[in-house]
Formats: sequence, structure tokens, C-alpha cells
Amino acid sequence: MHICLWDTNQRGISKDFAGGYGVGMFNGTASLRQRIIRWGYQRDRRPVALNFAYLAAIFRRLGHTVEYCVDRLPSRADVFIFNPALQTIELELQGIKAALKQAPRPRVLVVGAVAHALPDSFALEGVTVLRGEPEQLLGKLQEVLDSDQPVVDVGTVKDLDNLPWPDWSVFPHRRFSIRYDFTRFPTGLVQQSRGCTFTCNYCPYIAVENRTRFRSPEQVAAEMEHGIRQYGFQSFKFRDPLFGLDRRRALRLAELIGHLPRRIQFSIESRIDLLRLETLQALRDVGLTAITVGIETPNEDTLRQYQRLPIRDDRQQEFVELCRRLGIRTVAGFMIGFPEDTERTIQNVLNYACKVNPTYANFNIVTPYPGTEFFQQIKSQIADPRLDKYDVYHPVLQYRNLTAEQVSKLHGRCFERFYFRMRYLRANAHLLWPSLRRFGVGSRFTKNPLPANNTVQPSDSRSPESATKPKTATHEKPGSQAA
Repeated sequence: MHICLWDTNQRGISKDFAGGYGVGMFNGTASLRQRIIRWGYQRDRRPVALNFAYLAAIFRRLGHTVEYCVDRLPSRADVFIFNPALQTIELELQGIKAALKQAPRPRVLVVGAVAHALPDSFALEGVTVLRGEPEQLLGKLQEVLDSDQPVVDVGTVKDLDNLPWPDWSVFPHRRFSIRYDFTRFPTGLVQQSRGCTFTCNYCPYIAVENRTRFRSPEQVAAEMEHGIRQYGFQSFKFRDPLFGLDRRRALRLAELIGHLPRRIQFSIESRIDLLRLETLQALRDVGLTAITVGIETPNEDTLRQYQRLPIRDDRQQEFVELCRRLGIRTVAGFMIGFPEDTERTIQNVLNYACKVNPTYANFNIVTPYPGTEFFQQIKSQIADPRLDKYDVYHPVLQYRNLTAEQVSKLHGRCFERFYFRMRYLRANAHLLWPSLRRFGVGSRFTKNPLPANNTVQPSDSRSPESATKPKTATHEKPGSQAA
């Protein structure tokens, strides 16, 4: 069979982010400063969704040919695969309808997190929606093609090590770059684990399954070596929502990365209390350049209302400072636009972000993802049902104290006031532009990278073994919604 992986580049959506629901990019145009920030976002050429690369490898293993089509139809295809983001559902439906008009009529499969959460959105004759992980097609493709049901639940992959390595050859992989994490390109995506065991009620990562599955460090390192040799990748972004949940696996992987044929850069996403000093040092020594964490908001009442524990801000600030001294960028997510927010509470988020002073701050407007508990909780407060606006940069809720226009204006102000500060530039210039270190910029951090008494220890008292069984969720879950 000839299989088409259909995709769209419209609306600037990154489909692999927010647990597969997709996010957009900051679109501020109200001022010169906002346009400069927007340009920084638009420099990225983010990779194709990781599940598409897995599917390309799976279909080829099964003996089929694969074509990647962006905003166009191939001359012929037996099967079309659509992987929609929330913001592109309308575009995917247009593509599906056009595909179904081809003769002979092809089969159409819709996969991914959005298909799992909103199967009824694709209820067209001739369309099969997969609930669960699309990589299950490795063993269930024929079963799915033989089914006459509009929705087929395929479950999740039990052993991730049994999957073939992602095949990036059908995609424009040499153009992939994520510049807020790296200085070397092209960039590939990789995973050591999937899923999350925490219970943050807004989090898209637990919509499919609320547990974590791991790959062996040896398999991950071998895949990275393959990516270096076969595709020329010089940097890798780990798509684990909780990298380091199993500390011993993380340390073993660091050891193996140190033996790759050439030094690479890589970034991770995690919680602060999962990254001990020794883990950070081991990862930094073999190429860790950036860590994404979700900080969210300093408002304790808001955190409790949405089932998250209050922030311990000293640990957040100390963690960011420790990473800065180690030469590691921090990408911190902050959330504004809760229904009860006021101008003052949003200003407090901005003030707190400036205090913590990460290398990059992303201010996300609270977005209710279908399939999450948070969505059900505030469903009656959704003012804008247009899913193309669910990109974490548009207000879509009803606000008790603000208008949507006010939230949007305050959102832009957060970006402007965070980035255009001398304190920000003084603290982060050596991370933003590593070449400046040759001229002594940032030397006050790197000459004494660790506190003399080694007191900064951004971890809780749990043992490495118990770290895989967290007792409760906190706001620090990466999830910053744009992650």
C-alpha cells in the first residue's frame, strides 16, 4: 500500500507540543517590542510530530511506501493518516473531505491526542478514528483497516523498546531547529519515557493514560547515535513530560550519551524536585543545554482551587540560579487568564517571573483542553468555542473581572516587560549568546558555578526508588501548557 501522512503548515502550529494537542506561537503585533519577540519565535523550524516519524518507520517495516504531504494531496494513496491539532481541526477536515473524493476511494485514519479526545469531530463516512496511541498500528493495522466501526480503541504500547526507531527520512529533517534550546542544528525529537503519573487537572499529558512507561537507556542512546549518523542531528529535544522520574535511568543515559560518536546538545522537560544536583551535573557534562519547567503562578488560592500545591518560590528561584551557574538555560512556563484573574494577579505573575528570571519565560493564556478534568470543570465558562484559538495565546474563557481584550493586552505586556529588562540581559546574556563567554560575559556565574557549601539541592527527600511513585501532584509539573 501507498500511505500518505497528511500535514499542514498553516497557523504556525507545533503539533507535538501540549501533549499532542498543539500550540501556536506568540503573535503579538501591538508594539515594536512585541514584534521583536514574535520574530524570535518564528526563527524556529520545529520538527514534525514524533508520532508521524514513528508511523513512517512502522509502515515501512510492514512493507508499505510512505509519502509526507503538506497542504496538498498526493497523486494516489491507498491510506491517508491525519494527525490533527486542536487549532487545525478545520484544516484537517478539509483535507479529509478532499482525500475521500479521490478514486479509487482511499481509507482515512485520524490519529493522535485530539482524535482520542474528540472522535466525534471526524465523524464522516469512510473515516476511522483511532483512540489510543497510533504506534499500535505496528500490530493492528490490518485489524483497523478491516473494521467497519467509526472509532477503534487500539490502546497503548506496552513495550516501547519494541517500536522501530523513528524514520525522519520522509520529512525535511535538515531544516529542524529549536533555537531557544540549542545553538547546533538540525534538531531531532527523542523519548526516554511516555506519560505522567501525576494528576494536574489541566494537563494534556494524562488524557490518554495516567502512568509512565520507560525505554531502556541503551535503546535511547542507540537511536540518538542513529540520528547523528543517518540524519545529521546535532541536537535532540526529549519529549518526556517527566525526564528524570527514574533517576538511575537518567544517570545511565547520561553515561551512554557521553560515548556517542560526537558531542551533541540536548534538552529535557521535568519537575524541579526530580533533578538533583548530581543529575544536573551529569547531564550538563554530556550536552544538556536547556530544561523546561512549569512554574505557572505564585497565587496560592488559584493553585489550591485547581488542585495544585502552593509554590515554594525559594526553590524555584534557586533552581534557576543553579542552572544558570551550570550554564544550562531554563525555559519556564507561566499561566495567566484564569477565570478569576484580575489585572493585579496577572501583574503578580509577571513580577514573580522577573524575580525568578529564567532564560526564557513563556506566558500561556489558560486553555481548557478537551478530555481533561479542567475542561469539564470550567466548561460553562468557555466563551469562545472556536478551537483554532486554543493555542495558549488567545483568551477563550469568560473572566469575572476582565474582558478578553484586557487579558490579551496584559498578555502582551507580560512578554514585553519580562524580556526588555537590563537585569534579564545581565543574568542571561552568556546563555542566550554563548560566544560572549569568550569576552568574559557571564564569568561571575561560571567562575564559581556551584555554591561553596553546596547547599542548593533542588530535590525533595525521596529516594531515587520512590521518585517513580510520587504521592501527589504539584504545580511544577511541566505543563506549562505550551510545553
